[in-house]
Amino acid sequence: MLADDTQVLRGINEHEADTVLHLGAQPIVGTANRNPRSTFEANIRGTWHVLDACRELGRQVKRIVIASSDKAYGTAPSLPYDETMPLNGRHPYDASKSCTDILAQTYHHTYGLPVCITRAGNFYGGRDLNFNRIVPGVARWAINGERPVLRSDGTMIRDYIYVRDVVLAYLTLAEKMRDGALHGHAFNFSTEQPLSVIDLVRHVLAAAGRQDLDPIVLGEATNEIPEQHLSAAKARAMLGWSPAFTLDTALAETVGWYRAWLAR
Repeated sequence: MLADDTQVLRGINEHEADTVLHLGAQPIVGTANRNPRSTFEANIRGTWHVLDACRELGRQVKRIVIASSDKAYGTAPSLPYDETMPLNGRHPYDASKSCTDILAQTYHHTYGLPVCITRAGNFYGGRDLNFNRIVPGVARWAINGERPVLRSDGTMIRDYIYVRDVVLAYLTLAEKMRDGALHGHAFNFSTEQPLSVIDLVRHVLAAAGRQDLDPIVLGEATNEIPEQHLSAAKARAMLGWSPAFTLDTALAETVGWYRAWLAR
């Protein structure tokens, strides 16, 4: 639907939406590397279709939340990323998110659209059936009693955030956007507890009760930023948001969901 500007406009208009959360995207780095065009079509063209539909509908739409990503920052000279840092995506997925972010800012500054932007780390949680992702993949391997296989060398450091915390972040931001002073702002959402890939794998294995399974480390990943993590100080200060779930609590819920799903 995002590729069809007419359908986007029709969907927002016919449902008389006053709040738009734009979460649609091609979200997989490896897919973007193999086929950048489809990623750009979904993530860049799809974003301007949403924003332009909201522009055409004028005052009907009161608030627009655009999901960007920590990848929009690209590689930065210092960490953690904060919202004042430039957007510097270099690889296909990262660049698509930098463009998403810039387009949102353009429609706010040029047309006055009531836009806010979210930049979060790597989501995880139940119902994600893309087993190329680290948490679903390791959870399935662990439940099946198989050794996890890592494409990377396991040393890359990332932010990981539970999907239920992300939902609460989006809803909190949308509610706070009644205050027009927030329009045009970007917000990082993070647990501020960065982990290496191998450390995350160990937490998932512990949640599954399978610490006996040693990962197989391939070290084949390419076009990956070595270290990324975010400051959520602005979201705490301006939105009163903070994560509600610890890593181990969230992973226990997540692994439990996959265990039940695989049993079916």
